[in-house]
Amino acid sequence: MKGTVIKRGNKWAVVIDVGQDVNGKRIRKWHSGFDRKRDAEAARIEILSKLASGRYVAPTKITVDEYVARWLDNRKNIADTTRGTYRFELKRITDILGPRVLTQLAPTHVADCYTELLASGLSAKSVRNSHGVFHKALTDAVREGLVGRNVAEHVELPHPQRPDTETWTAAEAHTFLGHVATHRLYPAWRLAVTTGMRRSEILGLRWQHVDLDTGRIAAVDTLVEVDNRPVLRIDETKTVGSRRTIAIDTATAEALRAHHAHQATEKLAAGELYCDKGLVFCDEIGQPVSPDWFTRATKRFATAAGVPPLTPHPAGRHTFATLALSAGVASKVVAERLGHASITTTLDRYSHVTEGMDRHAADTVADIIAQG
Repeated sequence: MKGTVIKRGNKWAVVIDVGQDVNGKRIRKWHSGFDRKRDAEAARIEILSKLASGRYVAPTKITVDEYVARWLDNRKNIADTTRGTYRFELKRITDILGPRVLTQLAPTHVADCYTELLASGLSAKSVRNSHGVFHKALTDAVREGLVGRNVAEHVELPHPQRPDTETWTAAEAHTFLGHVATHRLYPAWRLAVTTGMRRSEILGLRWQHVDLDTGRIAAVDTLVEVDNRPVLRIDETKTVGSRRTIAIDTATAEALRAHHAHQATEKLAAGELYCDKGLVFCDEIGQPVSPDWFTRATKRFATAAGVPPLTPHPAGRHTFATLALSAGVASKVVAERLGHASITTTLDRYSHVTEGMDRHAADTVADIIAQG
């Protein structure tokens, strides 16, 4: 197992004997492309050292693109939504590094890729999200023996800065709801602003989890976008803590009651075309509402209403939390309504409000003491 250095044309190559196949035939691995003989000799010594220590990786021409596609196909035990997220995150990287041979990928290539993504306007947080999935894929490549190390481990990641939380003011939320008051999905936007429910929770809400008499709804199902189509996830929320029951105000309950009656009329008009999935929010024949459409519609109607064109998350969830905390609603109650696993998440995410509440508490108690 000494290995041989030979010249092929104008280049030098290292040929390593790595044993025999099942038929007793010798297996040789070629490592080509060295400009100088001494470079090939140095490579031969390094390859033999890796072979002796079990760190040897046979040369392969599989590209990053090919490996990532295979890696995604082999993830049998993950949800379609997770697979879709992985594919989305990895595409940012494969659009740049895809043609490179996997075994020739170096930390500098990955670092340059991240720099290019940042220069294109992608946020540091988004780059870190893509890195996380890419790192996971390369870890499996090491385990499979396709590469000798995970080059993503040796790349310095950009540090994200928490952006200012975007919200509507109470007046802006009032204006927006007034603008969409006649739309058939008006109660969906009202739920977003008055409960802070996630987009997936609102669009996945089913009538069996709505009690209009007691004014309570249960967030237990979600509707998500997978490969550009809406998919209903029964009994599947973002986290275990996201499963919760939420009280709704009287006006929202009445809006839902009117919506339910209107939906019954649509169902009757559609006849056999209606596909009843029990969804609170659907189109005229019972099909789920596309989450991406809902986001675009929110921004479009906000612009028409003359308020900041926010997506449903800041428009509803952040606005609700900010207004509730500013009004003095207990942080624990807000956290439970939002479905946060910990109150710390709420306090951290809405520090722009809670810092002011903290100052108010300090001043209030000091005034009480001062007055004896």
